[in-house]
Amino acid sequence: MNHRLFLLLPLCLLCSLCQTQAQEAQWVISGFIEDASSGEQLLGATVWHAASATGTTANLYGHYSISLPAGKQEVLFSYLGYTPQKLQLELSGDLKLDIALVSGLQLGEAVVEGGISERIEERVQMSRIDVPVDQIKRLPAVAGEVDLLKTLQLLPGVQSGSEGSSGIYVRGGSPDQNLIMLDGVPLYSVSHLFGFFSVFNADAVRNVSIMKGGYPARYGGRLSSIIEVTMKEGHKKEIHGAGSISMLASKLTLEGPIAKDKASFMISGRRTYLDVLLNPIIQSTAVEGTEVDPAYFFHDLNAKVNWRLGDKDRLYLSTFQGLDDFGLRTKSTFNTSSEEFDLGLDWRNSVLALRWNHEWGANLFSNLTVMKSRYDFNTGFDFRGTEQEGDSIVSNRFASLYNSGIRDLGGRIDFDFTPNNRHFVRFGGNLTRHRFQPGATQAILDFGQEFSLDTTIGSPDLFSTEAFVYLEDEIDLNEDLTVNIGAHTSTLFVEGVNYISLQPRLALNKRLPGGMALKASYAEMTQFVNLLTNEGLTLPTDLWLPSTARIRPQQSWQAALGAAKSLGEIEVSIEGYYKEMDGLLGYKEGASFGSAAFGFEGGTSWEDQVTQGEGRSYGAELLLQKKQGRTSGWIGYTLSWTDRQFDDVNSGQRFPFTYDRRHDVSVVLVHELSDKWTLSGTWVYGTGRALTLNEVTYGSVIPNYQGGLSPIDLNIPSNRNAYRMSPYHRLDLSATRTKIKEHGERSLVLSVYNAYNNLNPFLALPGTLNDGTPIIREYGLFPFIPSVAWQFSF
Repeated sequence: MNHRLFLLLPLCLLCSLCQTQAQEAQWVISGFIEDASSGEQLLGATVWHAASATGTTANLYGHYSISLPAGKQEVLFSYLGYTPQKLQLELSGDLKLDIALVSGLQLGEAVVEGGISERIEERVQMSRIDVPVDQIKRLPAVAGEVDLLKTLQLLPGVQSGSEGSSGIYVRGGSPDQNLIMLDGVPLYSVSHLFGFFSVFNADAVRNVSIMKGGYPARYGGRLSSIIEVTMKEGHKKEIHGAGSISMLASKLTLEGPIAKDKASFMISGRRTYLDVLLNPIIQSTAVEGTEVDPAYFFHDLNAKVNWRLGDKDRLYLSTFQGLDDFGLRTKSTFNTSSEEFDLGLDWRNSVLALRWNHEWGANLFSNLTVMKSRYDFNTGFDFRGTEQEGDSIVSNRFASLYNSGIRDLGGRIDFDFTPNNRHFVRFGGNLTRHRFQPGATQAILDFGQEFSLDTTIGSPDLFSTEAFVYLEDEIDLNEDLTVNIGAHTSTLFVEGVNYISLQPRLALNKRLPGGMALKASYAEMTQFVNLLTNEGLTLPTDLWLPSTARIRPQQSWQAALGAAKSLGEIEVSIEGYYKEMDGLLGYKEGASFGSAAFGFEGGTSWEDQVTQGEGRSYGAELLLQKKQGRTSGWIGYTLSWTDRQFDDVNSGQRFPFTYDRRHDVSVVLVHELSDKWTLSGTWVYGTGRALTLNEVTYGSVIPNYQGGLSPIDLNIPSNRNAYRMSPYHRLDLSATRTKIKEHGERSLVLSVYNAYNNLNPFLALPGTLNDGTPIIREYGLFPFIPSVAWQFSF
């Protein structure tokens, strides 16, 4: 695409301003739309003016702005699941109008009114899916723990990693190509328990959405998806709480007013208790004189405070703190000596964000965000011993401690400008300072002698500065055609090198007779951070690394074409896409985490252990989704092809990506059987994962220390990912019984993971039968797993 076309965007905006002056007298209605009960903002709420057949939606902070002619006007304010408000307004000037909607309307009552909610065929944005959090909470969950990312894996175009993992692979991309934001702040590690659970506590979340393509200019920094998770703001009227006790963890959420109708808080905590339950059992089996203290838990904390400073200003302060700790500590005491051994693995997330909303005028709104983010990973062992020698005590220590991480400090400003109803302009920018710690190992050796060793080896810290500016305009060219055109320009300064990238964005929505819409989009993306990982489990040992003077940024372009239509309460969409990626990072043949993390292998740096290549992905996706009503859920199907090409891997030939899945099917159903019982189920099917196996084994010899020869077996692997595991399929079921009490609700949740006990392959290895026939043996991980959880709210 010719980038010079996007230099015309400022001219288009200037024309829109001139057009505004030429139109008949228009007055602007603006304000916030909120829940009448809690005071929380209703993002995505709809404002509809039937006389002119125009409308708008509230932004991420519940703010709206619409221009209408002078005189008497009828305006409808609505939100899915809420009672709409129809107001008669006499306009003789700009009007500041905040709206409070009452919850409780069923969807079937709403569809008779035009403009109740923005229908899928009316949105210019394609490749975006919103999943109601209340629906997510009612789906079956492993060990009773609801998981947002596992729910997103059930959507078309989104795939899971290995069995049980919360890893996200979107349209052929890898986990580092997903920009996952919590209240606008990027998270670098989103998994607990080695990837089997995500860090998101559903009780603290208000909204979650995923965007797989057609990115507007305000988004950037990753190639494959944007996942936005918004925390609750807190009830502004009264104290409320919710919690649960499951087989894995317990959690508690509290929210309420600090100053009624002006300020509120929300705090939510969660912790596993496997260590509390199992430690007494392990202690009882320990050898006499030895204390054993295993550690295996995770916990996280979400907290948020918001304050309405006035009619035009609102302040938000939010934080997330998460920790995983796995390890083993032992202490042994003998007659004349003692030993302590500590083996550990832990990683943590820390996020802090301060946001300020301000209305500069009737049609100009801004949000300023200042944020701090930190991710750390630590592992190692530490042995300490003491021994009595005569009248003195000799101490010795042997330890190896490894740590890595990334720290961000940044700020972002966003503006929403609505010069008239035909234009919705957004512009802004971001500045982030990164500090990468690719990995450093501290080695300590002290035997109580004169000589001791305490040194650190590894790659030095890397600093980089990343910035971007963007400009976009959503234009209603006529009643049937809407266009979103924009440009995103980003830059990275690192090691004396400055990378600059201009990324054009274009999306179109052509509405056809019969309520159908054709949609198309084109987007280029650039990514300046990389996750160096071995394909498989999402482990904390994966290394976050920046683009450098030697490692160029990742880049992609994606084009998509689709159609959308609402069939009553059901939204139907079909999309075809094609995506190319360049600058992908991977290990060279024979390299691994150890050689890259420690920063040396034969004197080379981590940059010598990696290679860069390209990838492509293309396919089609179908989604039928029903968001509300007694029966809700969706059916999704994906047909796709994904491959990779690295000059230093697989002899330079293209090979299937590990998570290249030809077919992917998901069926999700939630049904309210009665006021007391809710049933839900999910069924998934996917083509088997691609893998590399040894094809030939032959005997050879190598010299030994005695001067002779020792026999060994040498393995010759197949072409990269030339084999496939068996197809994956699984059924999960859940039943919830709810009792309404005087001061809240109590629910008992019974769920089953892998209901028909299909032992899906987690690992595959070559083997042989008794007669020597070669076979591939597959090993499963999770059989039939029942679970129970108790939930409460007040």
